Amino acid sequence: MLEIRKIISEYDSIDHSTIKVALASVVSVEESAYRRIGARMLVKSTGMWTGGISGGCLEGDALKKSLNAIYKNESAIIVYDTMEDDSSQIGVGLGCNGRIEVLLTPIDPNDPNNEIEVLRSILHYEEPSIIAKVISKDSQYLAKSQVLDYTKPDFNFLNIDNGSLNEAIQTTIAKKSPRIFDLKSDEGDLKVLLEFVRPETRLIIVGDNYDVNAMASVANTLGWDIWVVGRMKKLAKELVKKVDKVIPFEEHEKIQTHDYTAVVMMSHDYKWDMTIVQHFIKTNPPYIGMLGPKKRFLKMDKELKHLDLENINFIHSPTGLEIGAETPEEISLSIASEIIAVFRNKKGLFLKLKEGAIHPREQ
Repeated sequence: MLEIRKIISEYDSIDHSTIKVALASVVSVEESAYRRIGARMLVKSTGMWTGGISGGCLEGDALKKSLNAIYKNESAIIVYDTMEDDSSQIGVGLGCNGRIEVLLTPIDPNDPNNEIEVLRSILHYEEPSIIAKVISKDSQYLAKSQVLDYTKPDFNFLNIDNGSLNEAIQTTIAKKSPRIFDLKSDEGDLKVLLEFVRPETRLIIVGDNYDVNAMASVANTLGWDIWVVGRMKKLAKELVKKVDKVIPFEEHEKIQTHDYTAVVMMSHDYKWDMTIVQHFIKTNPPYIGMLGPKKRFLKMDKELKHLDLENINFIHSPTGLEIGAETPEEISLSIASEIIAVFRNKKGLFLKLKEGAIHPREQ
């Protein structure tokens, strides 16, 4: 979501009377690649871009081809194949050994349904979105996107049969990853990418001491929605600029969570932590982390024995991954890493110990 926000911000800063733009989107990946399906870059006719589709090796060539798409005002697919040792192929020598398809889409600022506006519409969603993107129709490239409101019985996308489209949507939701489907509609045979887009992670930090600054800084870099529960007068001005909301301790019971909310208890006040954690347990978030040693948590568990804290699987205490963190910044990185691991259902192991590919095959 952070990349989407950056692209929209850049798009909004452009004088569209003098500058034209295109969106380059990764729509298919085979074997290894630095970026996955859904990676995007906004290309301006001035030769500048925002976002990225690789680790830097493909952007220059994608820029040139995007400019061509802009001037022709036609969508196009470009393929980067580094699976064979072809010295003429961009990316060979980087060791990626993968095949990437990138869809280039000129953006019409006068079209209220252009792809940038489609992305804008999901910015504040608190639930995952399904974006449908037509890659081709009857073998001709047709870049058309739409957020699918599949909760409505009469939802429609290019007159595709709702039964087959809904089956494809449910597969995408179950896998929580993008999928390409061959679907039939009144308009012809379509190759459609269904993209699963997670909402922004919401981080609720309980505390107002100096180490909250480090936690908020890490979360801000990750593009998370940051709420702080604490006393405004104790928070540094620099911190307040980074957070989205500040709630006094006394008003914590007004806060609700959703399926992409992480709560980190770091008030260093045992009584406040014990009081506030009881509220958040009721909201059933996917993650609650409690700063401090295990013995502190066991003491709280004993005092709140009716809750049986030790057997609530979404409570992590001590919070964070074991990386030997010592400073507030390192501890914050450890906590953020554990939150990502929990949300992606990963164990947080060394990648060198993982068998097989880093990313599961998306098709």
